[in-house]
Amino acid sequence: MIVGLIGHPVAHSQSPRMQQAAFAAVGLRDWRYELWDTPAEALAARLDDVRRRADIAGGNVTVPHKQAVLPFLDEVTADARAIGAVNTLFKRAGRLWGDNTDWVGFLADLDFHGVTVDAGTRALVLGAGGSARAVVYALRARGAQVWIYNRSFERAQALAEAFGREGCEPVETLAAPACRSATLVVNCTPVGMWPAVDASPWPRELPFPARAVLYDLIYRPAVTALMGQARAAGARAIGGAGMLAEQGAAAFARWTGIPAARVSTVMREALNHA
Repeated sequence: MIVGLIGHPVAHSQSPRMQQAAFAAVGLRDWRYELWDTPAEALAARLDDVRRRADIAGGNVTVPHKQAVLPFLDEVTADARAIGAVNTLFKRAGRLWGDNTDWVGFLADLDFHGVTVDAGTRALVLGAGGSARAVVYALRARGAQVWIYNRSFERAQALAEAFGREGCEPVETLAAPACRSATLVVNCTPVGMWPAVDASPWPRELPFPARAVLYDLIYRPAVTALMGQARAAGARAIGGAGMLAEQGAAAFARWTGIPAARVSTVMREALNHA
């Protein structure tokens, strides 16, 4: 069976490495994970191919298609519908389903690192795309107060309104008092991702909140420029490899029926080796 990653670009992805390690670990020797670079104009045809081919079990979806895939799916899980973005595809009874495992992976990795998220958490989310939607959903599920910053304030407003604006608000600038008081900062933007590794979404002239934990969804490079800024300010910084592994394990369970707990450690180890 085949599964693959739909996005543009996808050449940088480590998903094949960790998924192949998981397939081998549970004895699925005839399964393989591919990279399907898919520009926007080819998205509909790609999804039709996934739906039609009996040798494809499903796949993953990454930027910039996590929201764009929704009109092309037959069914969407309750979590993905609430988030408004899909990162996992699977098939049931000939129908193509969309799910979102990003929010599960995000919370699982925070738990792994001993970071508590509850009603006392003051979270600042950078970005307003598909990954940000999953992160905000996860944070609100645990009762955190959330502020959203995006270069387009209108997109930040729209995301806050999608979650009711109660406990979830947009901010116009990272210099706002709410940002300075954050206890958790989550980067959901691609700024700083390979190959533009010197870039950061946090202005160099603006002090990073020293008492916050930074969680950067980027996993390549392992230490981003933003993580360097946070650590220089005395803050704890965590990269996104663990979230990648945890969301991948949850997707693996959708395709194979094998519990995520059986492969999450294997996936983490594969990424660490990479």
